[in-house]
Amino acid sequence: MAKGLVYIYAGDGRGKSPAALGRAMQAAVEGKNVVIIQFLKGKGLGDSDFLRRMEPEIKMFRFEKSDGIYETLSVEKKQEEIINIKNGMNFAKKVLATGECDLLILDEVLGLIEKEIISEDELRATLECREDTSIILTGIKLSEDICGLADEVSKIETVKFRN
Repeated sequence: MAKGLVYIYAGDGRGKSPAALGRAMQAAVEGKNVVIIQFLKGKGLGDSDFLRRMEPEIKMFRFEKSDGIYETLSVEKKQEEIINIKNGMNFAKKVLATGECDLLILDEVLGLIEKEIISEDELRATLECREDTSIILTGIKLSEDICGLADEVSKIETVKFRN
């Protein structure tokens, strides 16, 4: 069976998550099912009435319990959130192993590596669970090793043209 493709949207520019959401909309229009798992987004888009109306084609999940930004949490709260985040990564593996969707978006998953919540090896193991499901990874920092896992990498940067 053919493997799904891996796409990465990374860089310090704005628009990585909206680009991934655009791909989700495109897939839904084509009759495909999409699962989005958001990490490190604070409240994120999980409570959006708009996104709930897109179910069952597009399903959004957020495993973190705190609405606050991860960096501002106490050490104790961070430890709780790490458990929740790892549950989210396990859910991603389950989604891939069962073929539950055609497109899986792991929004801000590269930030988990940067913050040493998961390792590159753990991400690699998750990606290896896919069959024909395509995956989009987003985040700011990108290593060459992670680039090597992707079929296509889009680097998004902010360029200022006016003073």
